[in-house]
Amino acid sequence: MNFIARAASALATTFVAIVVLALVSACAQIQPTPPTSVHQPMSARPITGGGARVANGAIWQPGLNHSLLEDRRARSIGDIITINLVERTSAQKNANASANRASSFGGGLSAASNKLPLSGLAGLSAEAETSSTFEGKGAAAANNAFSGTITVTVIDELANGNLLVSGEKMLTINQGNEFIRFSGVVNPNNVTASNTVQSTQVADARIEYRGSGFTEEANNMGWLQRFFNIINPF
Repeated sequence: MNFIARAASALATTFVAIVVLALVSACAQIQPTPPTSVHQPMSARPITGGGARVANGAIWQPGLNHSLLEDRRARSIGDIITINLVERTSAQKNANASANRASSFGGGLSAASNKLPLSGLAGLSAEAETSSTFEGKGAAAANNAFSGTITVTVIDELANGNLLVSGEKMLTINQGNEFIRFSGVVNPNNVTASNTVQSTQVADARIEYRGSGFTEEANNMGWLQRFFNIINPF
């Protein structure tokens, strides 16, 4: 009876441990916003212009970010700018390698070597031959395309006048969330009159397209299967 009780206690402890691990893994996977590698923060408030405007009838207001003669292109922290995503990459690589190596060895003793202490080795001969061949081939190809638009915020103005931008767009579709994130360094000279810039003109660009929800979770391997893959030596 004591053995049965101990076995039942061990089984219950194992079951509780598995349940706890499952709950911890599930909690770790439930994230409203998946982690990102784009520049933080993803938004910034303007440094000036936060105060209430005075209705004094004047055309120019001192609290505005832009002067009367400036256009509406982004140039200060807190301004927004539209990024046209026109990313397209294509890469292909082929590699071939081959090597051959061969060697031979031969030897023997003539019948004249019948005197001691070599009399017992008369007529002995030896031959050896080795051969080695190696051949390897490899190929890789990748094609990627990303198009769309995203409006981001200027989060920092660098010393040379370039603008560090970052932003996020979230779409909720059928109980699932889709996240588009972008960050990079924009040269103000590349910003058009309509306050847009091509993503190919952005330095240090970081573009992410991720999702969350049951559809995304269905495409991921379960935590228990990942555990067995770690300990599996084959």
